[in-house]
Amino acid sequence: MVTVFGLGFVGLTTALGFSHLGYKVYGFDVDAVRMKKIQSGELPFLEPQMEDILKIHLNKNFFIANDLKAALADSEIIYYCVGTPYGVDGSADLKYLFSAIDMTFEAINDKKFRVMVIKSTIPPSTTLEKIIPYVEEKILTTGNKKNFAVANNPEFLREGHCWEDFIGSDRIVIGTNDNLAREKLIQLYKPMNIPIKCVSPSTGEFIKYLSNTLLATLISYSNEMEQVADIIGNIEVAKAFKILHMDKRWNNCNMTSYVYPGCGYGGYCLPKDTNAFLAQSKEKGFEPQILKNVIATNDNRPAIIARRIVKNLDLSATIGILGLSFKPLSDDVRDTPAARIIREIFNEGYKKIVAYDPVANIEFQKKYPKLPIKILSSIEEVYEVSDIIAIATAWKEFKKVPKLGNKKIVDCRYML
Repeated sequence: MVTVFGLGFVGLTTALGFSHLGYKVYGFDVDAVRMKKIQSGELPFLEPQMEDILKIHLNKNFFIANDLKAALADSEIIYYCVGTPYGVDGSADLKYLFSAIDMTFEAINDKKFRVMVIKSTIPPSTTLEKIIPYVEEKILTTGNKKNFAVANNPEFLREGHCWEDFIGSDRIVIGTNDNLAREKLIQLYKPMNIPIKCVSPSTGEFIKYLSNTLLATLISYSNEMEQVADIIGNIEVAKAFKILHMDKRWNNCNMTSYVYPGCGYGGYCLPKDTNAFLAQSKEKGFEPQILKNVIATNDNRPAIIARRIVKNLDLSATIGILGLSFKPLSDDVRDTPAARIIREIFNEGYKKIVAYDPVANIEFQKKYPKLPIKILSSIEEVYEVSDIIAIATAWKEFKKVPKLGNKKIVDCRYML
């Protein structure tokens, strides 16, 4: 029996994944509207395949935990998939994680052994230095006997590919020093027949940040090289990178999408995790210069793109932005480069901006209500009213834009 706290991309994928393996799983989220939507068989976000999977398992193996106390009483393993957003200094804010742990101890007062699994992304040493001490303090103050063990189990999911990344994962990482917790998690994942790597808690956390910061580095490296090419001139940027990808040392891997110029990385994980990792390292006394400059390169990218869009453009011009989500096949607009580019365009004095995204129009308006842009309902509408078009997200349907006429197009994603 498993209970999952947090039903966002990671939590709902995890809950449905274990349901798919035949386990009884309860899902809980503090957002009652989200819970109600999931209970009705709808996803609260865009994610291919997942709505069909939800309908298959809802009220069969997967249940919404309207009664959290009953769900936790029935569970041996508790997953925490809640947000760990930016803190004031860029570090990971653990308030939602601690709140979920508080709710756990408020609901449980029996002697059953349970494994508390942190799937939320937290910086290395957090489990040992903050989570375990917090849990041990809760055990003392609530009168529970020491019948909990803590582990971390990092996720490696890509938005737009969550289900395939869970079911077809290339490795499972279990970070714990508790032998019984380790064995229970090995048995939990055993039906998947995927390599399981058991490591210390800090190693498990480090592996997740190692992965995300490498991806962020590849993106910032590619964008910096694109700037070099732009300054030198007469370089076919897209062609150069695609030929780079032919190098046999890449071994046909799919990381080539990260080694390609664009608008910078966005979404939830990479901006949050790179900043948290830098903050954690600085707190320990070392400032990693490569990581520091990866973040700086990404932070500067929207201004560079914006200046490229408005170059030689009259202030009265209408600018069309195609793409608002941080990447195709997703309606996620958190920290999306499009929003930062639009802000930079406004800062340059341009006030007439229209935009369109195949799936993220409504999410963008909800997330950025103070950006006074006009959202339109099609590529054609944007093209008709704009003096210049900028492609900010690489949706496949944007490939047809050059066929609409002869207006200037700034291909920020090098997709045309």
